[in-house]
Amino acid sequence: MDDSVSRESVDSSSTSDEFVVVNADPKFKLTGDMSDIHKEITDPAATNGNTKMATSITDNNLGHVIPNSQSADVLLPEGSVENKSYLENDIIQQGQSSSELQQKCNRSTSLPSFPSGDCTVFNGVTYLGCAIVNAPRSEVEIYRNMAIMNDQTQLAIPIILSVPSTSEGVIRLIDPSSDSEIASYRIHRILFCARGPADSNEKKCFAFTFSYGDTAESAIFQCHVFRCDLAEAVPKILYCFATTFRRVPRSTRTISTSSLQEAEQNHVFTVGIEFKEDDGKGSYTACPKDKNIFKFKCNIEKRIVISVQQTGLSDLKIERCFGLLISPGRNVKHSDMQLIELVSMGYQSDGRSYTISGHWDPTEQCFAVLNTETPKDTRVFLTVAVDLVIFGIQEPVRFAIESKAKIFSQTERFWYFSTKPHYEQFYVKLKQIDGNESEDGLFEVLSVDSQTELERRSGLTLSLNPNRAIPDPVQTPQDIDEESDGDEPLLSGSGVVSKEITDENLLDAWHDVLTKWHQNLSQRPKQVHHLVRKGVPEALRGEVWQLLAGVHEGNDSYETYRILISKESDHESVIQRDINRTFPAHDFFKDAGGSGQDSLYKISKAYAVYDEEISYVQGLSFLAAALLLHMPEEQAFSVLVKIMYDYGLRSLFKPGFEELHLKFYQLERLIQDQIPDLFCHFAEMCLEVHMFASQWFLTLFTAKFPLNVVFHILDLYLSEGKDVIFNVALALLKCSRKHLLALDFEGVLKYFRVQLPKRFRSEEAETELIQTAILTKVTARKLKKYEKEYITMKEQEEDPTERYERENKRLLEANMRLEQENDDLAHELVESKLALRSELDSVEDTNEILTQDLMVTKKALKETEEEKRRLEYESSQLKEMCRRELDRAEAEGSRNTLIIADYKQICSQLSERLEKQQTAAKEELQRIRVTVKACDDCSKLIDKDGKVKLSDPIINPADQNPIIIDLKRQVRELELELAQTKLALVESECKTQDLTHQLNSAITEIQASKNTWFNKTINSIREVAQTKKDLKDVKEG
Repeated sequence: MDDSVSRESVDSSSTSDEFVVVNADPKFKLTGDMSDIHKEITDPAATNGNTKMATSITDNNLGHVIPNSQSADVLLPEGSVENKSYLENDIIQQGQSSSELQQKCNRSTSLPSFPSGDCTVFNGVTYLGCAIVNAPRSEVEIYRNMAIMNDQTQLAIPIILSVPSTSEGVIRLIDPSSDSEIASYRIHRILFCARGPADSNEKKCFAFTFSYGDTAESAIFQCHVFRCDLAEAVPKILYCFATTFRRVPRSTRTISTSSLQEAEQNHVFTVGIEFKEDDGKGSYTACPKDKNIFKFKCNIEKRIVISVQQTGLSDLKIERCFGLLISPGRNVKHSDMQLIELVSMGYQSDGRSYTISGHWDPTEQCFAVLNTETPKDTRVFLTVAVDLVIFGIQEPVRFAIESKAKIFSQTERFWYFSTKPHYEQFYVKLKQIDGNESEDGLFEVLSVDSQTELERRSGLTLSLNPNRAIPDPVQTPQDIDEESDGDEPLLSGSGVVSKEITDENLLDAWHDVLTKWHQNLSQRPKQVHHLVRKGVPEALRGEVWQLLAGVHEGNDSYETYRILISKESDHESVIQRDINRTFPAHDFFKDAGGSGQDSLYKISKAYAVYDEEISYVQGLSFLAAALLLHMPEEQAFSVLVKIMYDYGLRSLFKPGFEELHLKFYQLERLIQDQIPDLFCHFAEMCLEVHMFASQWFLTLFTAKFPLNVVFHILDLYLSEGKDVIFNVALALLKCSRKHLLALDFEGVLKYFRVQLPKRFRSEEAETELIQTAILTKVTARKLKKYEKEYITMKEQEEDPTERYERENKRLLEANMRLEQENDDLAHELVESKLALRSELDSVEDTNEILTQDLMVTKKALKETEEEKRRLEYESSQLKEMCRRELDRAEAEGSRNTLIIADYKQICSQLSERLEKQQTAAKEELQRIRVTVKACDDCSKLIDKDGKVKLSDPIINPADQNPIIIDLKRQVRELELELAQTKLALVESECKTQDLTHQLNSAITEIQASKNTWFNKTINSIREVAQTKKDLKDVKEG
């Protein structure tokens, strides 16, 4: 049977820098990169580089081939003629035949293959010494002893190292000069093995710790250190150690009947299984089998043939077959097995072999895994169980056989294959029931163990090592079709998120909740928890995520973000490289140099500057991209900071990854409690949690899964906290349980990487996943319990002295840091005091100046108040005078109005009288004219126009007196001079009035210039107020 455990362990080492091997007795731990070991063993180039070493060792150790062992030098490359002839010469000198030579040469080139009872011998090894250690599983202490012995040991002993082929053997140190045994160490007492760091002087060294003593109290632990001539030999030796510890001699696998009680019986059954397929001609042909892997064709009905044969002295008769069952996967529950139709059952002609056949239709839905073509280099597990009713046993006995299969297309043709059945041995332990001492008494079944299960128990088990290195947390897939269902992973950023809301009540409920929430941002409404579990509507996600994270408008981080993006970062090149691989399937981010990548670059750079301890880490860009799809840069940065700090995501990225290791341990324990069959399946394949869950924790499922799942998970994460990651992880495992149980190591890893994200692209699958996560119970109390277990386990693995030294060192560093902070604070205090003294002096000077200004202002205020009172007095007088003048003017105006009215009446009367007199005068004049015309003498005095003709006046001589004329002239001149004088007097009075007015204006301006701005403002306000009041009074009057 294949050493599947060995193969799978080597394969798994590529994701871990540490390898742990656990035996049935003590535990053995092997550290170092097992991928390097496997590579160096299988790499011809690395092996060919050892030819010189093999030659020199053979020259120095001719004739030292140990009998009954493998080659004297396992470093000989396969097919190397030169080295093979050298070894041939060495052996021929001892008189060995060519056939023995060929056998030894063949063995020297096949390191993993060990014949029973053989051992592997390594030349060119030097024993450096040993030292007592207190922590046998501490890598640090082993490395320290390794470095000391490699540098200081002067008495190094050249040896030949003999490594047994099974875990029951003994490691022997042999003197190359005398073939005598120097020391020996039993495999089961070796607790820990480590190789020297590849980049140090100890790269050629390796060491293991050995336990002396039968009890824990009396145990003494020693560290034995060795050095090889070539560094390439170290991984080969460690690989041989690991292979040796996995192998259990067949003598220990059988059950000894002599050690059992007389009331117990042990029976051995050999069960064979064979699959046959319908050939379309009415018969069935055997399915081909290659290295215990059956080859099936899909969509073809099959027949399962089971043969059961008992070996040993006592014989149990099979009465009948109670049922034949089959299920994909291994470690499956009884409830998951599917019953198939029985065709025949009964003993063969020899009377010893009991044969059962059944009809299996793989096209049924429950067998979809076993009826789907498997990708290249992928196999599926299947379990076939047969329930037999045996005479003398109360209940049916079930024999469950686990096997592997590859599914091919219906038209596949197989050229070279084997059709032998697959056999498995079962060990049935029976106990006789009390009161039934006869031979026909009834028995009850104590246990039914298969040979494979026994080997598995003695092999490796899953063990979480908190000291192992974490693989690269984020591996972004390259150019892959989003809708591809092939072997390529799903592109990050794939998936369609629907923005339609079919439930109007849901939208109304969100509207009411958000309205209430905005009224009191500090208190989350109770309905939010229930609504978030249903999924936040896509149109509201940006707003709801900010509220859930506690990011509100006016947050200081908005301004902080604008400052951070202007600063330089040491990680700009790394960020630029990662954003090109972030959400390449999404239109917003797929264009190089586009707005999406530019925003993502700014956020990643801003956080790298903001968080100096963590800086930029892979995986951060995926979370930032998911946030950018729902909100602007500033808000996305604020939510990212909240997630990293308030939700504790940044603690997973701290140096040492202690918090991340704790999460792995908690998830492993949850899997063990809630999905035990899957836990056992992972344990048997040496599949550790970090191999598939590291990316889940570090990126919050944003790197691989479709966007509809990513957004819903972020809804729950922001609403319910960081522990919801465990719920989602367990839900993923529960939904994929049947598929995972049917796959081997490589298939499981590929399933996690490729098929698992593609399963949840549909809305129905997403809903099923989220509901499973919500219904999964993960309590804080249980997580706290697992955390205490993890801390206890860590403390037990550490040396107390080393732990105290590390704690002391940490305290010393903290003390030094506090002292430095104290000095810095003292320096800042002195500087602050000096700055405060300078500021105080400046403030005192300013205070003195302001005090003087205050005194001047008070004096000016006092003067202004006096001026104010004077002006108020004058204003009141002026108002009174204006009021009197106004009254007088109003009275005079009323009087003048009356006089004018009287004048108008008088004028009207006089006008009427004048018109009457004129009319009478005209009539009289007309009458006189008529009378005069009637008179002959008088008619001559009137011309034709009716005017009177007057004779020239007679000049009076007296009037022509010069003195009188002169006097009249003088009078006229005096009157004219008097009029001019009066006019000049009036003009002088007008000028006097103008000068007086100008003088008053100048005085007013001088007084106004003396007033302060305060008085001017007060006066202006009062003048405006008075003007308005006067206008009001005028309107009212």
